[in-house]
Amino acid sequence: MTQFESGIKIISYPQGSVYNKLSDLKNLEGVKDRLPADKIKNLIFDSDSLSFNVSPIGQITLRVCEREPEKNIKFETTKSPISFNLWIQIVPETEEKCKMKLTIKADINPFIKGMIQKPLQEGLEKMAEMLSQIPY
Repeated sequence: MTQFESGIKIISYPQGSVYNKLSDLKNLEGVKDRLPADKIKNLIFDSDSLSFNVSPIGQITLRVCEREPEKNIKFETTKSPISFNLWIQIVPETEEKCKMKLTIKADINPFIKGMIQKPLQEGLEKMAEMLSQIPY
């Protein structure tokens, strides 16, 4: 398994508020307009799953497989060219601020890793940055 981690992002909202918004994917309707339309298309989601097309990778569907209240949300792929898990970790910094980090663990063969490592890391960073900037 290969692991990718975003940088740690400071969010100016309490840990509980951030967790509550991110743990129900229906709350992410407002971020659709922040996604790069040339890279991500056909974003569909409900409370526990999301599905989208990523150019040039293809269709990806993620499902929440575990929620640890106020601490983390874990996702697993149900449809993807590459099998991976995604974690959103949230830890308090103060009562009014928290830190967030995204982690992906992917089952990637060495040949493919060289081709997707940089775009995957950049995508993870952009996702973390976008999630750190939405109102909670």
